Amino acid sequence: MQLGAHPLAYPLVRGIGRIGPVVRVPRVGVVVSEAAPAREVLTDTESFTKTGPGSPADLWTPVVGPSVLLNMEGDDHARLRRKLSGLFTPRFVEQLCERVAAEPMAALRAELAAGRAVDLVPVVRDLAGAVICELVGLRADRADFARAFAAATAVTSMVRLGRSRLTPAQVARGRKALSELTGPAAVAFAHGGPESVPGRMRELGLSEQEALGAVAAFVLTGTETLVSYVPRLIALAHDTGWLPRLVAEPGRADDVVSEALRFTVPSPVMLRSVAAERTIGGVRVRPGDRVVIATISAAKGLGGFDPDRPHPPAVQRLWFGAGPHFCLGMPLAGAEIRAVLDAVLAAGGAAVVDRKVARRVLIPAYRSLVVRRA
Repeated sequence: MQLGAHPLAYPLVRGIGRIGPVVRVPRVGVVVSEAAPAREVLTDTESFTKTGPGSPADLWTPVVGPSVLLNMEGDDHARLRRKLSGLFTPRFVEQLCERVAAEPMAALRAELAAGRAVDLVPVVRDLAGAVICELVGLRADRADFARAFAAATAVTSMVRLGRSRLTPAQVARGRKALSELTGPAAVAFAHGGPESVPGRMRELGLSEQEALGAVAAFVLTGTETLVSYVPRLIALAHDTGWLPRLVAEPGRADDVVSEALRFTVPSPVMLRSVAAERTIGGVRVRPGDRVVIATISAAKGLGGFDPDRPHPPAVQRLWFGAGPHFCLGMPLAGAEIRAVLDAVLAAGGAAVVDRKVARRVLIPAYRSLVVRRA
């Protein structure tokens, strides 16, 4: 999977990790490949920022503007996080997923129960598109789900591990694609009720600019990672014998989901810019240096797939970040993941009958994963 997505970058990143936990690589930056120093960097936001040279801000700000969580630090970031803290409550997430997932998951269960083969990739893609429509306040049908997904991935598909900035032409395309989502979100912010995400943001005290920025952040960071992860979860559980076991022991599902996140690593690399002179794992860094956190190496350092093994504190949920930038959308992502897994288990489990790996994509993924009732 990793080689299909990054035939050159993946061996390079993993090879650097074998040299040492923290390695300075010319023209790349300081690469951090172990969990403890990676968490140290992520939690020290005074010394390592998302807004300096070589940081995510260089990539995202020209497309989404200056205030979208992805490219904020300090008091402004903390203030916006506080406003958003009441957004994805368990009850709100449950209600949102009931609206968007009930019908497609019922269809998935019915197809599997009838013994028909189902490609999970478009199923999850439609679910992600439906969630995007909810995030921007659209009441939409399946065609709208596809358009929403295409608008989100038009931006993220331009990102590459070795690319620190987008070209002017790419920025223009990204802004145009994003406007297809923020336009409806602005209408929903002004007129939507509290059951809509933009309307709820208005009630939480966000300005329109803050709300649209938050919507952009959730859409850009959560779309491709979800569509990548869920089919990989099902395939991994099938390949390791855990899928039939979960039919008999559904209470172990959270352990399997968490370990599959650790093993597949939805965010394989994270970037930070050095703001103050520090030492990471014995390597001195100075302001302006770029830090490349190889989350893929830090998480996989724990070993092979094993839901029976607890995650040590340094590794726990590292793929969602750490400290003030820990992923706000995690509850929503978790609900979407469980919706698909529960549908598969409710049909009595499934066997993978065909699969194709996506090539040269940012997030390693299946191009198709066909399953049939086991």
